[in-house]
Amino acid sequence: MRQITVLGGCGAFPEPGRACSGFAVDWDGYRLVLDLGYATFPRLLAHWPDGALDAVAITHEHPDHCIDLHALFRMRLYGRPGGPRLPLYCPPGVLDRLQGLEPDVDLNAVFEVHPLPGTYQVGPFKLTGLPLPHYVPNAGIRLQAGEIALAYSGDTGPDPLLAELGRDADLFIIEATDRPGETRRATRNLMTSAEAGHWARQAGARRLMLTHFWPGNDRTASLAAASARFGEEVLAAEEDLTVTLGKP
Repeated sequence: MRQITVLGGCGAFPEPGRACSGFAVDWDGYRLVLDLGYATFPRLLAHWPDGALDAVAITHEHPDHCIDLHALFRMRLYGRPGGPRLPLYCPPGVLDRLQGLEPDVDLNAVFEVHPLPGTYQVGPFKLTGLPLPHYVPNAGIRLQAGEIALAYSGDTGPDPLLAELGRDADLFIIEATDRPGETRRATRNLMTSAEAGHWARQAGARRLMLTHFWPGNDRTASLAAASARFGEEVLAAEEDLTVTLGKP
């Protein structure tokens, strides 16, 4: 089984019945989670009831991408005390944010932290984190297993490193916030759907998945704008959607 399941695709805060950024990767039984934003942890347990994970990668410290990492921490601390530490790959600031929720407990008792950006061998994957522009340090993440690559932008403004991050990826997950007035901002830290399509095409990705939808936006319009630029298959990060990795 080589697949990725969407836990959530909302930006900022979750819409009713949805969740913020989160993706569960299962590669022949190796389980890795990319981001754990608001409302993702219950969805993770719905798919993996035992809560068993091999690694977690968090793109940045904003709570719509990392807050449910605290729920995972509590499950492992109180539900499975004394177990091995869980490898956590993240930029500086992620644990600092969470430590403020529970200052009397050491998060390093549960997590074995590896800083991003950087490159690591993580189970079957070569995990590469590349710095991408955002309001806080953000690492786009690429997972490479043999000839198959999965790439995820986290939150980002337009940047040439996106083409490197998603180069020839089987699936490139790109934020497409489409926040009103975004393209008129002097400093760009988020993107539009059309820009997501552009950078997926520049990368030569096989498929594009849009995520981080601004609450209330028309997702059908977002898909159309991205498709016009990309020219290949475009998916929306709809909760519980499972996508097979690699060609059938």
